[in-house]
Amino acid sequence: MGRTLEQFRGSLLEIMERKNHWAWEYFSGNKITKAQLKIHYRQEFAVYVLDFPVFLSRIHAKNPPLPVRQALAANLFEEDTGGLSLGRSHPELFLQMMEGLGFEPREFRGIRLLPKSRRYRTWLDRITLRGSWLEAAAAVTIFVEGSVKDRKELESERSSQPSDIEEILRNHPLVRFHNLDPKYLDLIRAHQAVEKGHRSDAWRMVLENALSSSAQAQVQKVLNDGLRLWLAYRDGVAAACQLPRRAP
Repeated sequence: MGRTLEQFRGSLLEIMERKNHWAWEYFSGNKITKAQLKIHYRQEFAVYVLDFPVFLSRIHAKNPPLPVRQALAANLFEEDTGGLSLGRSHPELFLQMMEGLGFEPREFRGIRLLPKSRRYRTWLDRITLRGSWLEAAAAVTIFVEGSVKDRKELESERSSQPSDIEEILRNHPLVRFHNLDPKYLDLIRAHQAVEKGHRSDAWRMVLENALSSSAQAQVQKVLNDGLRLWLAYRDGVAAACQLPRRAP
């Protein structure tokens, strides 16, 4: 037998709390140019945004238990169609946000990945194609979809207090610092509409199926591998944007 569910959950949340890159203060602040933002967003789009529905479909095709398939199917339906929220796929909504920044959709075709971006993307392809469904689900639904805020967001789900979406949009960094009209932020609206349920599903499908010590060790290794490659990927983007790293 492995660790208790709460012990295992805590160890994974500790890893997610390290998914915090030093360059985020630039990308979420006012000390970055539109040209640098374009580098950042082009890499994000090519590494995982465009093909996120494909990653989900690969996991579903591995035939996990029925409750897991159902959760994955709902997530895939939303990502690829927007059918649970605004009726447009999330990659489309991402490009809408880019148009609001003045970037044309054609600028997000044929993107050449930076070397560290390529290594992270190669890992995502390898684990979703060759890994077990549990490993792939941990990589995609917990790590890729998750963030340093996972612990706080999971705890907030216990409250029925709805989020004020308009306040969230007014305080979005692109609105505050780059004059983005909130009408272009339907991606954030869609996330607010469905992501809480998807986050709960992601954690549930992994925690409730990684019961043995070996399965838990596998999942923990996946998250640690993802974190290492993601931090390197973000280092590569920061270098391409010529962002100076400040002393701690």
